[in-house]
Amino acid sequence: MNTIRYSSRTCDDQQQINDFLAKAEIGSLALADGDQPYVVPLNFVWYDNAIYFHGADAGRKETIMQTNQRACFLVCEAYGTIAHPVPAETDTAYMSVMVFGQVERVGEIEEATAALQQLLDKYVPGYYDSPLSKQHVLKYVSSHGAKVAVYKLAATEITAKVNPVNEAKMYYPGRKIGMDAKAE
Repeated sequence: MNTIRYSSRTCDDQQQINDFLAKAEIGSLALADGDQPYVVPLNFVWYDNAIYFHGADAGRKETIMQTNQRACFLVCEAYGTIAHPVPAETDTAYMSVMVFGQVERVGEIEEATAALQQLLDKYVPGYYDSPLSKQHVLKYVSSHGAKVAVYKLAATEITAKVNPVNEAKMYYPGRKIGMDAKAE
């Protein structure tokens, strides 16, 4: 695997990575459809050292994953712009995590139900009075006629980068270069 070129931004703190993945709401699944890239944004949950997501049991994503299970999942959040008097030094505060591995469709109803429950707990905590039942997962069919499929991307490699917020240098509307030149 390639190393991160901007090594000072590397994040090796597994707890920070776990916390970030637990809170982030949208990630992008990257697949290879022959010689054409295919990327789709998804809701997801980081659970048991894997990315779990769900979707229809048919469609382009499903077809690609049946042909090539290798995948990358990117989660990235920007926290604002870091202003600097030198234009080339203007930057972004952010964190990003890339999870590499093989995608597989979850076949065990217990694991699928647990993953879907984790998704519900993440996106609508406390909304439901009782846990998700296996029967609901087995019997659910969408208005488009598709059954639910749960997928797992077990992490074989994780890379992460971070450029933390620097409150004193964050851009805000009305901030001007003259304000920074006086401070330096």
